[in-house]
Amino acid sequence: METIQWFIFLLASTVALPIVIGAIYEMNFIELSGLMQRTFFVVGVASLLQGLFGHKLPIMEGPAGIWISIFSVMAITGLQDGTSLEETLRSLQTTMMLTGLFLLLFGVFKISQKILPIFTPLVTGTFFFLLTVQLSGTFLQGMLGLQQGAGTIQVMDAALAFLTFFLVLGLSIFARGWLSSYAVFIGIVIGWVAYLLIVGGQDTEGEVSVFAVPEVLAFGMPTFNFGMIPIAFITAVIIISNVVASIVAVNQTLDIKPKDRRAQVDRGTTFSGIGTGLSGMFSGIANVPLATSAGFIALTGQKRKAPFIYASALLIVLTFFPPLVALVSSIPSPIANAALMASFVQLVGLAINNVSMTTLDSRKVTIIGVAYLIGMGTMFLPPEVFADLPGIVQNLVSNGLLLGTGLVIIIEQLWKDKEETSYTK
Repeated sequence: METIQWFIFLLASTVALPIVIGAIYEMNFIELSGLMQRTFFVVGVASLLQGLFGHKLPIMEGPAGIWISIFSVMAITGLQDGTSLEETLRSLQTTMMLTGLFLLLFGVFKISQKILPIFTPLVTGTFFFLLTVQLSGTFLQGMLGLQQGAGTIQVMDAALAFLTFFLVLGLSIFARGWLSSYAVFIGIVIGWVAYLLIVGGQDTEGEVSVFAVPEVLAFGMPTFNFGMIPIAFITAVIIISNVVASIVAVNQTLDIKPKDRRAQVDRGTTFSGIGTGLSGMFSGIANVPLATSAGFIALTGQKRKAPFIYASALLIVLTFFPPLVALVSSIPSPIANAALMASFVQLVGLAINNVSMTTLDSRKVTIIGVAYLIGMGTMFLPPEVFADLPGIVQNLVSNGLLLGTGLVIIIEQLWKDKEETSYTK
């Protein structure tokens, strides 16, 4: 049951973003099914490798906001420059492989540990908080039925989504024993069945083969230009912040104090590089360590690693059977988003805990205030307003999460405090 619940969490955390990317790149049902299959495959492989050989924690490697931003911005800038969506996808394959190479080098040569001191509790707390703000809008849109081209709230979808949301929260907080441990699984199953009975299933077009191996370079041969190198390098540095934040969050949730956090971060960075490179090779959506794994662990109380390993392996096996991929990916978007939103409640607590780990004096309040206001303000701006800026600048300033976290790092390093605490010990 613990394995199944982790498996459902892996699916629910992955299924929404390929649908978003498929819509941006105008993919048909067969193309979207292939993208879903390949993304599931890389998520399973990357999570399994991390759990066994990387940081060795139950942290899901999954598609996240930073790559959604890069996919979206490159689609917009490509069309403006006269580049087709197909050519942009081939460029993205190269960008993901380059980013993976940089991460691999950072980890192998222990470069990541040299920048570890900048990730103080204030930085990771800000990262957690802005992450919840950034993705809460996406989850809420999904809960309200606004992700399938609908312009108004779908009342029945929203009602079932909020029923699932409060059911998961209620079971995790007030229930005892197995009801509390399997709150996410129970909530999704009840919500899914209710959705099928009241709203009905989703229609699909086209046919998929019974057995298929995930295709390598499905978008075509990768294309390269030198402008990809700085984008990949900066993205790799930013992903290290995901690695650190996720490791810190899960260690705190599991009440683990690692003997050598530097080595743990180096291994995590190395295998994040391998996973990101695989995403480029298999034409999927690149992954980052998901800090939401800590929220899931806190919500369910499941602290064993073995079920996470089994669930990752099960996800890999699933991807070789496209009809099963189509079945599990048919979890209604409102229900999947409601379960993920419930997991984020715990992540907000981790954000507050990290920010308040030391006394909030006027210096820290000022730094947080600047980062929150500019970071969250940027999230409300449409991507088109950055269209006249160079591509590398667009990828940075159009993402409120990256911009806000970057501001905290820069201001905190320039405005030093002798008593500052970091995660290096």
